Amino acid sequence: MSPLRRVGRLLAVLGAAGALTLSTTPAQAADILPPGAIDMSDNVQHVANLPRPDSLLTTINTDIAFQGDYAYVGNYGGFSVYDIKHPKKPKLVSSVLCPGSQMDISVYGNLLFGSVDSSRSDDSCTSVSQSAANKASWEGIRVFDISDKANPRYVKSIETNCGSHTHTLVPGTDKASVYLYISSYSPSASFPDCQPPHDLISIVKVPLNDPTAASVVATPNLFPDGGNPGENLPYPYRTSATSGCHDITAYPEKGVAAGACMGEGILLDIRNPEAPAVLDVVRDDENFAFWHSATFNNEGDKVIFTDELGGGSAATCNEAIGPNRGADAIFDIADGQMTFRSYFKIARHQADTENCVAHNGSLIPVKGRDIMVQAWYQGGVSIWDFTDSANPHEIGYFERGPGENLGDGYWSAYYYNGYIYGSEFTRGFDVLKINDPRTNQANSVKMDDFNVQTQPSYKDKKH
Repeated sequence: MSPLRRVGRLLAVLGAAGALTLSTTPAQAADILPPGAIDMSDNVQHVANLPRPDSLLTTINTDIAFQGDYAYVGNYGGFSVYDIKHPKKPKLVSSVLCPGSQMDISVYGNLLFGSVDSSRSDDSCTSVSQSAANKASWEGIRVFDISDKANPRYVKSIETNCGSHTHTLVPGTDKASVYLYISSYSPSASFPDCQPPHDLISIVKVPLNDPTAASVVATPNLFPDGGNPGENLPYPYRTSATSGCHDITAYPEKGVAAGACMGEGILLDIRNPEAPAVLDVVRDDENFAFWHSATFNNEGDKVIFTDELGGGSAATCNEAIGPNRGADAIFDIADGQMTFRSYFKIARHQADTENCVAHNGSLIPVKGRDIMVQAWYQGGVSIWDFTDSANPHEIGYFERGPGENLGDGYWSAYYYNGYIYGSEFTRGFDVLKINDPRTNQANSVKMDDFNVQTQPSYKDKKH
């Protein structure tokens, strides 16, 4: 899709099962898989797959959060809880039917937060689509109690300006509350609750002892100059105008956050979580169309921004688009300022029937090196090293051949406690394992929970 508000609203169908193929060397640019085939580097193993639960078969999977022995997988129709205590044999614990795209999720204690960025008739789980031009329509954040994993309970909703495309959890300094930074965009004069210019984010404060008292406490304007005005070029090549942020990654230990905000990337000081301050702004009108998400390295002196060229529904991993568009951009950070160093994009060209672009990923916790796993929609899962900011390179991958339609593939791929977990639009929940001298040190790093957009340091995580 174009970088519009409802990124990812796609018709999704189950991919066809097919033959398994193995590769011991990275695929060459001309190597395009046949439909249904599977290809992977020789250091990656496909451990398990669970299809979407029956109640969520008509809607696509989205993001993932982790807590203890559980993974929580968002879906346009709700979310699922998986037991991953034994990663080779994951089990579905429960699924919650509560429609409202795109169900970006995070977890904290006994609470699960879900983003709703599709205008609904009300805030209930039985709501239906309703135009945002109707003042009575609702969109924003839903809060669930997950103390009983088999029976999550919906406890609270908070309406936010322009809904919640994504959100980022920031722990409060008093440890009695958490904050949610709400990213949303695409305002319209015809939307009563989403008026232009919408150069802001909404900040929700959630008291942990009374989540029903959660409310919006601030709406800071991050773009007082109006942000990037964008370019008048044909889609998908135009640079998006900024009217809010798409996603924010916080690094609370460092007191910073990185915002991917449509037409630009920003660095924020979040030491006062209710009053984030912009430290630096970067733009790339030549090669970046839509600033989508961000990832810091563990030291906090680098940040990766992704360009979701084509909004996730275009075939941009081909020779015509080239290596610098729909890619990652690597920036070094020093004294609160960002300096561009290089781009990274998978070298394996995809078929023109495969949506492929840089999407959600996370660090693999290897001390002394910067290694990341990342989803590329139908480009699959890539593991790559950016220790040398100017010379990033891939060290492993996993991908399937084309699905039955253009809208498919991996929404997210994250590393958690020794395994890589992937959320596929239609083909379910995947577990992968990398066995490589460059990453095996990470097997000893254990985390108690992991919301990827709330980035932790892993220096003290060894058990």
